[in-house]
Amino acid sequence: MRDVRKTALWLGLIGSVSLFPLSALADDAAQPQADLVQTAPAEPSFHDVAAQDADARKDTAAQAVPLPEPAPVTIEAVDLKAAPAIDIPLPDAAPVTALMQTDLFRMAVEGLFADDAAMREMRVSAKDREALQAFYAQAERPLVWARDGAWSPAALGAMERLKAADEDGLDPTDYSLPDRGLRRDANPAQWAQADVRLSLSVIRYARDARGARIDLARLSPLVTPKLALPAVDEVLSKVSTAGDAGGALEAYNPPHAGYKALKEKLAKLRESHPSQPSVRLPRGPVLRVGMKDPRVPLIRARFNLTKEANNQTVYDERVASAVAAFQKEKGLPDTGVLNAQTVAALSGPSVAQRQSDLIANMERWRWLPANLGQRHIMVNVPEFRLQMVEGRDTVYQTRVIVGKEQSQTPIFSEDMKYLVVNPSWTIPPSIMKKEILPALANDPDYAAKKGYKIIRRGDRIMVQQPPGERNALGFLKFMFPNQHAVYLHDTPNRNLFSASKRAFSHGCVRVDKPFQLAEEIMGKDGKWTEEKLRGLIGKGERTVHLTNPLPVHLTYFTLTVDEKGEMKRFEDLYGLDRKVRAALNLSE
Repeated sequence: MRDVRKTALWLGLIGSVSLFPLSALADDAAQPQADLVQTAPAEPSFHDVAAQDADARKDTAAQAVPLPEPAPVTIEAVDLKAAPAIDIPLPDAAPVTALMQTDLFRMAVEGLFADDAAMREMRVSAKDREALQAFYAQAERPLVWARDGAWSPAALGAMERLKAADEDGLDPTDYSLPDRGLRRDANPAQWAQADVRLSLSVIRYARDARGARIDLARLSPLVTPKLALPAVDEVLSKVSTAGDAGGALEAYNPPHAGYKALKEKLAKLRESHPSQPSVRLPRGPVLRVGMKDPRVPLIRARFNLTKEANNQTVYDERVASAVAAFQKEKGLPDTGVLNAQTVAALSGPSVAQRQSDLIANMERWRWLPANLGQRHIMVNVPEFRLQMVEGRDTVYQTRVIVGKEQSQTPIFSEDMKYLVVNPSWTIPPSIMKKEILPALANDPDYAAKKGYKIIRRGDRIMVQQPPGERNALGFLKFMFPNQHAVYLHDTPNRNLFSASKRAFSHGCVRVDKPFQLAEEIMGKDGKWTEEKLRGLIGKGERTVHLTNPLPVHLTYFTLTVDEKGEMKRFEDLYGLDRKVRAALNLSE
């Protein structure tokens, strides 16, 4: 019997074989083959089986019929070791994939980038969308700014800098911030959207800090600096891994001393006059303490003294004290007497207007390269001044003449590569069209009287002025090839340098004392001194190449801060302040 059990067990182990009485095997073997394919009856229910059992017990009690003795069955012992191996293939198991939290975040980020509506709502360009998607896909972690359900220190630092964007004249409302208190149990889609939103704001800030806020081509065709706007992966890699993420983001603003000085002035203006209203005072008599005047309420409003007296039209001691403090601040005699000079100062730009002017000038520093060059030339058009700078020191400066309002000097940076002594002047097409051709039409001898040569090349006519004292370029020009065909040069009309407003040229920059400037540029090794360069006058056109290119920056600043920390203001010659303020939606 033990062997029977072993055999039955072995059969159960090697396949899906039901264990049942072996006598049934013989019964089944005796059945006809057709019976083997009959459909099995339906499985009886629990209640059917119970009823059948009860009936069977009744029948047994009523009629006890002895069962025949079963025939003896002999089963030979089976040697399991010698049994042949049976290879029964198991059914394929369904694959089981365990999704980790990082997988869920990565899937949520991928889904966000695939959502066109979400990308439009976040104002993502197609190019940036592609770059962002590539950066997130290659990153070690699925999220740039979040770790274990919380914002990283870099994320918190970046958020603080974005909130303080107005310190650099930027607008904090331009940089959408995610929910800083986003819960640890927020779903992956929420974290993905918050993380990408922060990335976009960080990128936008970095680019705005480098000058991307204004479409310069729409501002003016003569404003053509080459902006170095940072790439998506460069910004995110740098800021997200920095020990001081806020500082790394702030560093995209101009590093120049001139920019930092204006930024400091902006902070002081906001600190000293946080909510000062503007005032326009009409003309009137001089006011002293005790006098009445309808202008006094305006003066009280200017100094926030509207609740200080019962009679608002009386020029009392408190008003006079406020006027005296204002006079002292403006460098006027602090008598407290309201005279015409004080009225003019009070009617000047409001605090909001002064802030706008500072921000507009700070914005133009963003148009310059971050690295101006160890040695470089700066021309400030509204100041009519050229400075040559080495390191932090101005080693040479001189007066210049710039373009008229109708023929403005362009704003850009390029490298000076050579000088030309005794230059000839090929008159540019713009001047030919506006001046030379109409003059020739009126007087056929105009060119000869001016000493011009008319050169015909096929259907083209060129007019050239040969070298000499009468040449419009003088004896020297400084070449930094550019799209505007402008340069620095000498001029035979030296008397124009005595004018305070020197906007007389066709766009080029005329330099006072050009041979001194040339020696500063070329004379470091003593090879090209002013004397030697002057010795070339009258000996034909001569080109002298610089050993190293020298950066030249043509700039436009109406506000500067001098070495003593004093603010200087210059006339907005070309209306560029107004255009920048309008482009940035600043107060007028």
